[in-house]
Amino acid sequence: MNATRVIAEVLTIGDELLRGEIVDSNKSFLSERLLTLEVETRFHASVRDDPADMRDAFLRARERSDIVLVSGGLGPTRDDVTVEVLAETFGRKLWLDEPSLEAMRAFFERFGRTMAKINEKQAWFPEGADVLANPVGTAPGCLLRVPGDAGGTEASFFCLPGVPRELYLMMDEQVLPRVAKSVSGSRADGSPAASVRATLLRTFGIGESTLEEELSDVARDGEVSLGFRTSFPDNYLRPVARGRTAEEADARLAAVCAEIRSKLGALVYGEGETTLEQVVGELLAERGLTLATAESCTGGLLGERITAVAGASAYYLGGAVTYSNESKVALLGVPEPLLSEHGAVSPEVACAMAEGARARFGADLAISTTGISGPGGGTSEKPVGLVYVGFVSEAGSEAHEFEFPFDRPRHRMLTTQVALDRVRRFLLGEPAAPPRYLARNRT
Repeated sequence: MNATRVIAEVLTIGDELLRGEIVDSNKSFLSERLLTLEVETRFHASVRDDPADMRDAFLRARERSDIVLVSGGLGPTRDDVTVEVLAETFGRKLWLDEPSLEAMRAFFERFGRTMAKINEKQAWFPEGADVLANPVGTAPGCLLRVPGDAGGTEASFFCLPGVPRELYLMMDEQVLPRVAKSVSGSRADGSPAASVRATLLRTFGIGESTLEEELSDVARDGEVSLGFRTSFPDNYLRPVARGRTAEEADARLAAVCAEIRSKLGALVYGEGETTLEQVVGELLAERGLTLATAESCTGGLLGERITAVAGASAYYLGGAVTYSNESKVALLGVPEPLLSEHGAVSPEVACAMAEGARARFGADLAISTTGISGPGGGTSEKPVGLVYVGFVSEAGSEAHEFEFPFDRPRHRMLTTQVALDRVRRFLLGEPAAPPRYLARNRT
């Protein structure tokens, strides 16, 4: 183990990753979990299920990293060769771990199935490796410690399955305790060389370049860094603080987060893994208020997001998906003359939809969506992308007009985000604020 710093690397394996068939979320998860132990990941790599490519990646990792987290290639099929190639690369024979084999058989028996012969390959490991139990799958992992090349420091290879559900649990139960022990032993006094603290701040309504401008003088002292990441429809900030002690790093992180919140105000809606629908739910519950929804162009997506939060029944009374004009009249009581005069996509109808949902469900607040998500259906007067978000409270109703120049899925997602943000801002006593990056909006 390096005496001054621990260098970590994440290596994911699989043809499907390189072909773009799946999003490689394992890298970000593993790196974030390592950071909880004050270990920063310095390298990310992905390779195909090709023995030559894998061998090259293993050798490079040994040369430059102390901890190597390997994800993927532990299954029973012909393209799952991670363990075999790792053993061959570092001159180790394979051995059969009988307890792992029995655990796999028992796993299949619980589901009334007989284990196929091919699954036995998952119980073979490189000589000298520690087996890492997999409590929710058939593929155990392993830890192989490899001496450095030409007298270099030892590298620890942790091999984990690529299935996120299995990897997440094994990372917490099997890997992190072992990494923590290694890190604590990296200095004579039993403490790591430096402490690192990080968090994720979620913002909505401001573009990435504008964020950089607004925060141009933040995190410039060398001990605190600031990263930017877009995850539509949000933009994320990643402050990372370093210190000689955990207390020093914590204090620096708290200070930079306070500075960011002071500059951005309500644009920052959450921290960590907290979603906007969770924030809205917490605020509604805290204030003892209830919410109803009325949707047209979003087709139930807004209600789905709200009810994805556990405990939503405490504040969400229900919603109506009224895609046709007839359903708007029958279910929400929208006056037919209003539809005839202004059309379904109009501020007048958006307000009437919200008012109808509030009255029919007996809610304190209601939010509505009506628009043209495309790709067709637009006119010169009402183009594709036009959308209205209606909102009603005891104080009255309002509608906000936007034009979202995005494809249908992103148009619908952004519309629900704007709707949720309107509720959040009302609950916080903040004025309505349309996203700054829109080409057209009127409030």
